[in-house]
Amino acid sequence: MSIEPAPGPVGNLVVRPINAADHLAFVRAQRSVSFLQTPAWGRVKTEWRSESLGWFDGPRLVGAGLVLYRPVPRLDRFTLAYLPEGPVIDWSGELGGWLDPLAARLRSRGAFAIRLGPPVVTDTWSAAQVKEGLADPGAGRLTDLPGRRDPVGTRVSAGLEAAGWLPQSPQDGFGVGHPQFKYEVPLAGRTEDELLGGMNQQWRRNIKKAAKEGVKVSVGTSAQDLKAFHDLYVHTAGRDGFTPRPLRYFETMFAALGAEDPERITLYLAHHQGDLVAATVMVRVGAHAVYAYGASATAKREVRGSNACQWAMIRDALAAGCDVHDLRGITPTLDADDPHVGLVRFKSGLGGRAVRYAGEWDLPLRPMVYRAFDLYMRRRGR
Repeated sequence: MSIEPAPGPVGNLVVRPINAADHLAFVRAQRSVSFLQTPAWGRVKTEWRSESLGWFDGPRLVGAGLVLYRPVPRLDRFTLAYLPEGPVIDWSGELGGWLDPLAARLRSRGAFAIRLGPPVVTDTWSAAQVKEGLADPGAGRLTDLPGRRDPVGTRVSAGLEAAGWLPQSPQDGFGVGHPQFKYEVPLAGRTEDELLGGMNQQWRRNIKKAAKEGVKVSVGTSAQDLKAFHDLYVHTAGRDGFTPRPLRYFETMFAALGAEDPERITLYLAHHQGDLVAATVMVRVGAHAVYAYGASATAKREVRGSNACQWAMIRDALAAGCDVHDLRGITPTLDADDPHVGLVRFKSGLGGRAVRYAGEWDLPLRPMVYRAFDLYMRRRGR
């Protein structure tokens, strides 16, 4: 079997299981893959059953996907098959040749529906456009701005809808799945000075302030460092009103991703005079670096530990040859009265761009079971 990146047009594809080693080799042959589509992520999501699937054109492995399976409550013989931010296939061509054999395979294994998130962009807005939108009282959402449409992403969304797939991404950008709207800072071909120059004045000032105040950013390497991060993360959750993940989740995440690649996941800790003031987690697959988690102390916010952590991650991603620093989810709001607008302001200050992905889509394979599942999720408040 040969392993190659996903090509352009292909023949009749066959989907079948692959082992973790072949899956990882395929991932490593790609320029950019979501960490949610690595074999190790299946070992992190312990509440789901996982499987690596490959698309074969004859003997060649030309596509791969991590599938997470979750049973339907009270109907354990049926499962939802979920491919977060995947699969890793050629999304630029005809989709039926890729997705039809996937649907046939999963239906034969008891899936009542497939949920996937094509890793393709549909719209992009520059930091300057976002800034103008934030200042314009008539612009309530990113989608009110002109932006730039991406032909591949637009074609993927239209093709999925025409084939009977159902869009799942909520209007506000946040839901139970992974975010449709994100913020990204392009790194390819840029220097540190150019990246600093692309930031707004407040971001540059805060990075300088952190250095002047003596904030030191180090890489965490011990269980004690991870516990310190988690304590600060729980504090942040209480202040900002979200439900924190348990320490065991992060222990599993660092163990699984680190075992797959020692440079896959990194913990950054910002200290000021011995006090932990901020911490972040970066995950990198190939040329794609992701700001996955962050935490900050309520005290000493004036020393700008969070800005120092972000700058440390960006510098390391740049040094590693990454194409992009992905700051993950934002909501599309530009409304000054929306509590989520602060996140947009914070991230857009780094320069870069706001992006809208194709979002998550469902294909019901057993419509009656799917309707029962959808009703159950609605009653739970999704």
